[in-house]
Amino acid sequence: MKEFKTEERLGKITSVVRSRQFSLNVVLENIHDPHNVSAIYRTCDATGVPEVSLLYNSEEFPKISKVSSASAMKWVTSRRYTDTAECFTTLRERGYKIYATALTENSTDLYNVDLTQKVAIVMGNEHRGVTEEAEKLADEIISIPMYGMIQSLNVSVAAAVICYEALRQRNLIGMYSKSELNEQELDNLIEEWCDK
Repeated sequence: MKEFKTEERLGKITSVVRSRQFSLNVVLENIHDPHNVSAIYRTCDATGVPEVSLLYNSEEFPKISKVSSASAMKWVTSRRYTDTAECFTTLRERGYKIYATALTENSTDLYNVDLTQKVAIVMGNEHRGVTEEAEKLADEIISIPMYGMIQSLNVSVAAAVICYEALRQRNLIGMYSKSELNEQELDNLIEEWCDK
């Protein structure tokens, strides 16, 4: 399909694929508002997160329109899970360290966390936050520092803050300028994207 793309379009696809951060994953746990889910997909695409894990064991899987997600779902892979332990085990088998987000006394400040490692960030439900099970099974609990009267952010805003902190840290050490894929994997993914 490459031969049917303009040079400009092929250049854009190649550049974006090369900068994808396959060592960064976002897990959405029971987030019920499809607009929030769409906004998070857009942030993931913008920050080079190639995959979102949808962990839904008490809410329905979200129905997301291409309009509200600005077609980000086309460029960000989704994996579905209905069991927390299975999701976390699969991520660990793939080499991810799991950070659950929660405002707790024992949470680590986001800005003291190394997000250049292979990490999966768990974002919880808008009202309940991450589940107790996710907190217990995570490697570490992290939180965004807040100094206002209201100790919460919209989940899509919180996801953006965390993803852009990961981008900042990774950019500083040049992770966006060299691909995590080998040339064959790159070529296969570029070909796949050219078919989209």
